[in-house]
Amino acid sequence: MGNSKLTGEQIRAWFNANRPDKPCFTNGKKVGDIAKFFVKEGGIEGVKGDIAFAQSVIETGWFRYGGAVECSDNNYAGIGATDAGDPEAEFPFPRIGIRAQIQHLRRYADPTATVKNLHKPLVDPRFRLVKPRGKAPNWNDMGNGNWATDPTYASKIISLYKQMKTFSGL
Repeated sequence: MGNSKLTGEQIRAWFNANRPDKPCFTNGKKVGDIAKFFVKEGGIEGVKGDIAFAQSVIETGWFRYGGAVECSDNNYAGIGATDAGDPEAEFPFPRIGIRAQIQHLRRYADPTATVKNLHKPLVDPRFRLVKPRGKAPNWNDMGNGNWATDPTYASKIISLYKQMKTFSGL
C-alpha cells in the first residue's frame, strides 16, 4: 500500500532501456500508456502502481506472454490463471485489467478492503476469493501460495523494482 515512487514516464524510460523483443499491448496502447495507468489506478486505491508494474513484467514475461494468459486478455497479473488450471480472467481494455490487478493487490494488502470501499467499481473477478483480507500486507508475503506458488516470486518482483528505482536515480 502507498504511493508510487516512480512516475509513468520513469517506468516507460526504464522499460524501454531494458526492452525485450516484441512486447504486446492491445488497443493501440504503448508501454508509456500502460505505465501511466498503473500509477493512476494505484493512486486511486492507495496501492503502489510502480511495483505493480514490476509484478506485471514478471507475470507476462516482459509483456511477451507465452503461458495461459494471452496479450488480448489485458490481464497483466495472471488473475485466474492458477496451477489448478482455472480459466484466466479477460478484460475488455488495458486500463480495466490494470484496475483489476490493483484491486486484487489491495485486497491482499488491506485488511479493510471491501467492495463497498473501493474507489472504482469492482472489476476484479477474484476479489472476494482473497481470504482473509490483508493476508499479504508486504511484497515479501506474496510467494509460497499467496498470489503465486513460486517461493522466489516476491524476491523477483522486489529485485526488478529496485532496478527500476536505481535506473531513475532513486
